[in-house]
Amino acid sequence: MGSRRVKSKGRRFHQQQAAPDSQRDNGTVVFSLPETMDPNQWLTDYDSLWFDENNGYWEPPVDRQLLAKLPRKNAQHGGIIQSRANMAAARYQGGGMTAQEVKAAFLNHITFGDVALLKIRDGFGRVLRLFPLPSYRTRVSRDGGAVVLEANNEKRVYKARNIIWVRQYDTVQQVYGCPDYLGGLQAALLNEDATMFRRKYYINGAHMGFIMYATDPNLDPETEEELKQKIQDSKGVGNFRSLFVNIPNGKEKGIQIIPVGNFESKDEFMNVKNVSAQDVLNAHRFPPGLAGIIPSNTAGFGNPQTYEEVYFRTETKALLMEMRDAVDRDPEVPQAVKLQFDLQEGGSTV
Repeated sequence: MGSRRVKSKGRRFHQQQAAPDSQRDNGTVVFSLPETMDPNQWLTDYDSLWFDENNGYWEPPVDRQLLAKLPRKNAQHGGIIQSRANMAAARYQGGGMTAQEVKAAFLNHITFGDVALLKIRDGFGRVLRLFPLPSYRTRVSRDGGAVVLEANNEKRVYKARNIIWVRQYDTVQQVYGCPDYLGGLQAALLNEDATMFRRKYYINGAHMGFIMYATDPNLDPETEEELKQKIQDSKGVGNFRSLFVNIPNGKEKGIQIIPVGNFESKDEFMNVKNVSAQDVLNAHRFPPGLAGIIPSNTAGFGNPQTYEEVYFRTETKALLMEMRDAVDRDPEVPQAVKLQFDLQEGGSTV
């Protein structure tokens, strides 16, 4: 008995006929090939920075486009970043920025690890207010100023005296800040991969492809080649929905479609989702009771107000002091422009 397997994207074709081996090109294919993983694909393994002489700024250590996309790819990561920024902005009491600008400053600071505050001056050079520049497009110039990348390859350059940098400390370099959640980066991506795989699985009809198994000796070579071509040409979701095959004097079950995979893979899917979600929470040091996680036990997570108070004491308060102290250290910023935050535990206001 000769055999023939043809591999196509998402589907496998297997036919067996009663033709002599000399007339068939026997071969073996595997279901899938391993995908290579580059541990440096997110540029988190760095020991120095590169200065772009042509544009006059330091390149960030981690790709900012990837950091900006990540909150949209993972529900836990995106939600926690928003929640952390909301917790910090809710403590704002007044100063040189509006409440909306303070929220934007914390979003930039948490997402990218740093934010540049632009000093807005009057005609006499006095600082009237502060404005957060978008960290996604802001780079550090050689003198410590800021370069904002704009459309059409244009750049807006600000001198160091007009910029206040607020950075999360990086032990490797001190030009840019470093997001404190980088340890959970791969977990967030794994969570997204599991979700995308599950979506494709359901769209594909709750299976991961099929094997076409043929045992009918009346299947002639021309029909066989036509079947192979039809399967190989079927690319994209839903393009290969049905196929008509007419074999004169054919036998019952001469051609069979065998799905690959079944619904039991949901268990592994849930394990990947749960473990990766927990890793993301750990990277942010964020309690599950505040992250919208549904408890798996009847006891629940306890009082969320207690979690919020502890999180303020250990995380949010340090974030507020980091922002406040960076502004306070600038001698040009008057008292009326300095940022005032409620640092008392328990949510009391002054």
